Amino acid sequence: MKNLMATVGLLAALGTASGFVSAAQVDDEIALQMYTLRNVGTPAEQFAMAHKAGFKHVELVGTHDLNAAQLKALLEKNQLTVTSSHVQLKALEQDYQQTVAFNKAVGNSTIVVPWIEPQDRPDSTQGWIDYAQRLDKLGAKLHKDGIQLGYHNHNFEMKKYDGVTALDIIFKHSQPANLKLEMDAAWVSRGGQDPARILKEYPGRVFAIHAKDNASIGIRDDEMNFAPLGEGLLDWKTILPAAKASGVKWFIIEHDKPKDAWSIITTSLKNLRAALESLPK
Repeated sequence: MKNLMATVGLLAALGTASGFVSAAQVDDEIALQMYTLRNVGTPAEQFAMAHKAGFKHVELVGTHDLNAAQLKALLEKNQLTVTSSHVQLKALEQDYQQTVAFNKAVGNSTIVVPWIEPQDRPDSTQGWIDYAQRLDKLGAKLHKDGIQLGYHNHNFEMKKYDGVTALDIIFKHSQPANLKLEMDAAWVSRGGQDPARILKEYPGRVFAIHAKDNASIGIRDDEMNFAPLGEGLLDWKTILPAAKASGVKWFIIEHDKPKDAWSIITTSLKNLRAALESLPK
C-alpha cells in the first residue's frame, strides 16, 4: 500500500510538473457573457443561474436595468466578479462620466463596444479608418480614467476594402494601449476569416475570445446555427493554443439565441474547461 501511495504521489507530481493548466487556473480564465441569459427571468435569477452553473466571472451588458449598488449586491451575493461590460458606442460617448462611474462602482475596468447598427456601419476604407480613429481617441480618454476600451467583432468586419478587412483597418489605425479586441471566433469564421491567423498576426491585441461554435446549416437552425464550443465546425485545437500564445486573458462563453440557456452554458463550460485543461501552460 505504501508503494502504491508513493506511485500515485509521483504520478500526481509528474502531472503538475508537466506544465498543464490546473482546474483552478482554468476557472479563472473563463467567464459568461450575461447576454446569453437575457431571457431567463429577472436579473437576480440570471446571476443566480451563472453562479449555480459554476462560473466565477461574468461579462455584463450595460447596467442590466439596475443601479450600481443593486448590481454590485447581486454580484457579491453570487460570488461573481466582472471581466468586462458591453456598452454601445453612442451611449458611452454621450453618457461618458456616468458610464465610467457605474463601471468602476461594480468593479469593472474594461468596456467593450459590441455592435454597430447597420445604418451606422462604415462602407469604405476611409470610413473604417475614421471609425478606428474614433475608437482610438475614446480609448485614450478612457485609459486616463483607468478603463480599457475593447471592440467586439461580428462577421461584417471581415469584409475587405481594397484587399484589407475592416478589422485589420481597425487594428492598424488604433494604438494597442487604446484599443483591444474581444474576438468572437464564430463570427470571424462566418465572415470567411481564420481566427488563428488574427491571433498570430496581432499578438497582445486580443484580450478575450467569445467561446462559441458554429453549427452546420440544418443543425440548430432555430438557434442561429450556434453551438457549444467543441460541438461545431471550428478548429479549437488550433484556435486555443494560438489564443494562449497571443496573450488572451479571458475565454467568455456566449450564445446569441439559446433555446435552453442552462443546457448551453453548462455544456459549454464543461467542454471549455476540458479543452483548456488539455493545453500546456
